[in-house]
Amino acid sequence: MHFTIMQAILVGLWAAFCYSGQLWGIYTNRALFISFGIGLILGDLKTAVIFGATAELAFMGFGVGPGGSTPPNPLGPGVVGTILAISVAKLSPAAALALSYPFAIIVPVFMNIVSTLNASNMGWAKTAIEGGHYQRFKFIANIQLYCYAIFAFVLAFTATVSTNALRDFVNAIPQWLIQGFSVAGELLPAVGFALIMSTMLKKEYIPAIVLGYIGVAYLKMPVIGLTFLGIALALNNYYQKQKHAKNNDDASEQDGGAEDGI
Repeated sequence: MHFTIMQAILVGLWAAFCYSGQLWGIYTNRALFISFGIGLILGDLKTAVIFGATAELAFMGFGVGPGGSTPPNPLGPGVVGTILAISVAKLSPAAALALSYPFAIIVPVFMNIVSTLNASNMGWAKTAIEGGHYQRFKFIANIQLYCYAIFAFVLAFTATVSTNALRDFVNAIPQWLIQGFSVAGELLPAVGFALIMSTMLKKEYIPAIVLGYIGVAYLKMPVIGLTFLGIALALNNYYQKQKHAKNNDDASEQDGGAEDGI
């Protein structure tokens, strides 16, 4: 499969927009969102969405950075992994995720470099606005955003025009190693869930987790059915808490009335 220069430019612009969302405060820098747009541009939406959903499961947990560490970024796999999944025949989404995962490490390295280089921007921006140079202030304040957009564009454009090289590289890998990458890629969503559970899990949620495991592993429930089951449990938990809070308020009012009567 060969992609045109126009498609490469569009993929680059889409990646720049998605990555810039990390500074805008919108959730565009997500694997599924990135893959969706690339799938539309490259003409294989189904494969792109399947890969994006696989990667999203992993990065749900990888987005949690313990302490001050920078977690892996979904931009790299979202771009490179989607292109691999679309352009390389018989490459599973899990294998494409494992092969593109090193790019998830490269992106945070770039982020740290840009943040270090822009550490003194606040002082320059303050000087510019105190001097009434508002256009200069606007440019300085957005330098980091421009760097993010340019980096994402270059990464996505290069990956798209280098599709043949990527395909040749993957085809040169022995089949047994590709199978190993598939297994590793299938484990990444589990690792992602384990990471997010380690920060959010409370003992009162354990019964719901066990019930979900039973539903999937033994009852073979589809994802939609499991979603509705989760909604039912969440609503039940919500209404029980509301009822408990109301009972506490009623008890407090009765105690207050008894004290007034005394």
